[in-house]
Amino acid sequence: MQINGTRWCRYPIRAILAAALLGFSATGAAQQADQTASSPGSGSSVPNDYYRAEFVILERIVEPGAVNEHMSVKAVEEPTVTDEILWSELENGTTKSTLKLVPRNRLHLANAAARLERSGGYRVLATAGWYETFPQDYKGTPLRVETGNWINDAGTREVEGHITIDRKRYLHVNVHLNHWQLADGTAAMPAASTETDNAEKGASATQERDSASTTEAPATTDGAVSQPLTLSPAPAPLELVTWIRETRRMRSEEIHFLDSPTIGVLVFFRKVEARE
Repeated sequence: MQINGTRWCRYPIRAILAAALLGFSATGAAQQADQTASSPGSGSSVPNDYYRAEFVILERIVEPGAVNEHMSVKAVEEPTVTDEILWSELENGTTKSTLKLVPRNRLHLANAAARLERSGGYRVLATAGWYETFPQDYKGTPLRVETGNWINDAGTREVEGHITIDRKRYLHVNVHLNHWQLADGTAAMPAASTETDNAEKGASATQERDSASTTEAPATTDGAVSQPLTLSPAPAPLELVTWIRETRRMRSEEIHFLDSPTIGVLVFFRKVEARE
């Protein structure tokens, strides 16, 4: 990972995360919040292997032209087809998820996310936390991610991909995210084109008048004149800025940071114990 030939130093973010970890270590208040938010029902016990999973997706504030990764030539596979959604922002700005997400202000990572935003070097794109049972040999379904700015000409978000959680002896998180931009030299596509644009420009004025006098506009079955065919513009080409392709083994109450020069993911799991 390089930016203008210089390896990016992680020490500032490590300091922020260390301070944040001290701020939300497993205190009695945090445990009480877990009990209140996670109990399956009044009077029922917490199931075994019950965790709160938390993810924060960040964009590092850096000019795309300053990233010296040369990722535009990388071949990227088609998006994974999945019905499960971790975080998806639609074109109109609304967000959807198939998970029952915990409010951001109740997440352990909320403090770290706020500190990173205040540092001026990062922008928080998505925060997601939920409760789920992850038993031994759990094989997770990929969770779709779509966030970042909307690229109008391409009809997609800047950051897209999926995150998968599995468990063997330990929890394993696989992050598979792409960061896109419009390809160099891509111009805005015309709004539409019609069949009338295909008329020969070299035809003489006489030929055009003759053609107009002998050709009738096609009519529909009810006698109305049909309109010229309107063609939708093809999506503008995209190029890859950076990506994340990493699998990380997790322990309960450890914060992990997976990153590329332009995007990053904070990950945190906390096992929820049964009430005494």
